[in-house]
Amino acid sequence: MTAFDTLPTGVAGVGYDRSALATGIVHLGLGGFARAHLAHYTHDLMEADTDARRWGIRGVGLREENGPLIAALVAQDGLYTLTERDDAGARSTVIGSLAGVIDASADTAPVLDAIDRDAVGIVSLTVTEHGYCLDRASRTLDRTHPLIVHDLATPDRPRSAIGIIVAAYARRRRRNAAAFTALSCDNIQHNGDVLRGAVLSLAEANDPGLARWIAQAATFPNAMVDRITPVPTEADMRDFRRRTGIADAAPLLAEPFRQWVIEDRFVAGRPAWEKVGAQFVDDVTPYEFMKLRLLNTSHLVVAGLGQLAGHERIDEALADPLIRRVMIALMERETGPTLLPVPGVDLAAYKAALVARFANPAIRDTTERVNTDAPLNYLLDPLRDRLAARESIDLLALGLAAWLRRVRGTDDAGRPLTIRHPMADALRARAIEGGADPRPLLGMTALFGDLGGDRRLVARVGNWLGQLYDRGVAGTLGKAAADKLI
Repeated sequence: MTAFDTLPTGVAGVGYDRSALATGIVHLGLGGFARAHLAHYTHDLMEADTDARRWGIRGVGLREENGPLIAALVAQDGLYTLTERDDAGARSTVIGSLAGVIDASADTAPVLDAIDRDAVGIVSLTVTEHGYCLDRASRTLDRTHPLIVHDLATPDRPRSAIGIIVAAYARRRRRNAAAFTALSCDNIQHNGDVLRGAVLSLAEANDPGLARWIAQAATFPNAMVDRITPVPTEADMRDFRRRTGIADAAPLLAEPFRQWVIEDRFVAGRPAWEKVGAQFVDDVTPYEFMKLRLLNTSHLVVAGLGQLAGHERIDEALADPLIRRVMIALMERETGPTLLPVPGVDLAAYKAALVARFANPAIRDTTERVNTDAPLNYLLDPLRDRLAARESIDLLALGLAAWLRRVRGTDDAGRPLTIRHPMADALRARAIEGGADPRPLLGMTALFGDLGGDRRLVARVGNWLGQLYDRGVAGTLGKAAADKLI
């Protein structure tokens, strides 16, 4: 018996026989996004196509903090609810595509055993950019990263996601089995290429022959993923239980919108995700740029300004007309012009839809979550492009100034902010040292590379940073509006 055996009207149950699920995908990372995106697409396909049931997903938790979630999913036989919310209301679905879960926080051997089955054709991952163990400046594998140091010394007992994939390929090669496709579902520009580079780098360090085999036998498709999936609050969970009566210990929230554009390069088969809305293309680059530059960069700028101004939620930040004007002007004047032509997409409609999605009060996405989860490269990459082209960087510089002001750890009213970043202590120390001078922070080459030496950037960011310290967000944006900068 589970909490999902009897469902109220309005909650969609699982319509297929889950006892027939086979594991065809092993997914590294059990965060909300993967369960609201990859698992949701796969669930919908299983409802429509009996063949898809060979693509059941075995989810893997890699971090100790995943323990309670894994325990909840085990107790619920891998089932959980996904609630999509907008102004029209809430619609909940029980997701059944998880064929099992593995706690790999202390021992990754069960993961390697799970992957080393011929039926597994895809190893996917959502581990955030931090999970790729990259050098922040070069965005290549950092062989000094503690997890990578461990995996180089003990390749058969890896701890990192990259090490797991390399060890799994090594097992396949040793028994002369086919390779699997490694599919990144993380919000990283050219995510498949980044994953491939990290995997080959680690393999090359210990076994050049293995690296050559992977390069020839495996594929790493680039993919663009999009869906806003806030972390449910206690209030959200109480509301869900009141509305449905379901005691789900692992519920998810998401906006109705979802998008997945994938390069069709799979060496061991794939689910027919196109039947449920995914788009397969030869080159994902234009779609990826569109999403990263318009959505992700805007998200980080809105969240940075919003949190400093005291807004807890993204929709509250966007309800501020001046922050909304910043977002619209940023897309029109600075990030939009960096895009490649995007086949079949009405960019004006896409931008308008983004504003509406951010403003959706039913999602209740927090500025803290976005500021925590969004990589700084969402700002730095378009800044580099605009600087190289000698184009305006006013609003991107404003977004970066807000990021630098925020890592001091207080908002405009002096209230403390929790900064969740691997370098949080160093960032706060540099922010206090520099104050309105951005150079101590921008001089952290591990984060900013050579951007700290660009005089134009330093000057523009410094101008905004000084205003944010002196006037706060409201005063800074009010003056920008008066000066017709937004």
